[in-house]
Amino acid sequence: QVQLVESGGGSVQAGGSLRLSCAATGGTFGSYVMGWFRQAPGKGRDFVAMIRPSGDITSYADSVKGRFTISRDNAKNTVYLQMNSLKPEDTAVYYCAASTFPTMVRVGYWGKGTLVAVSS
Repeated sequence: QVQLVESGGGSVQAGGSLRLSCAATGGTFGSYVMGWFRQAPGKGRDFVAMIRPSGDITSYADSVKGRFTISRDNAKNTVYLQMNSLKPEDTAVYYCAASTFPTMVRVGYWGKGTLVAVSS
């Protein structure tokens, strides 16, 4: 059983930056594909970014390419999401996810989420 705890959310003005962290306990962190999803008010949960276990392959939603960077530290059982040039439309609850599927087509574990609010 894997537990995921996000941190680093908050309020920021447009153009600012935030760094989200997700600490994992239980399971074998280094064997999981890790990712971030987000859910804006009144909308569904959308994919944001993912990173393979070794950290050599990443993938991003088109809406965040060039602005967000996902990374992981397997020694610390932690995955990060560096968010730059934030826009009001990035406002959402951000969820950390762990999957055994290379494309995260199915997520095995979810964190409880952390709120990011971007004001114009």
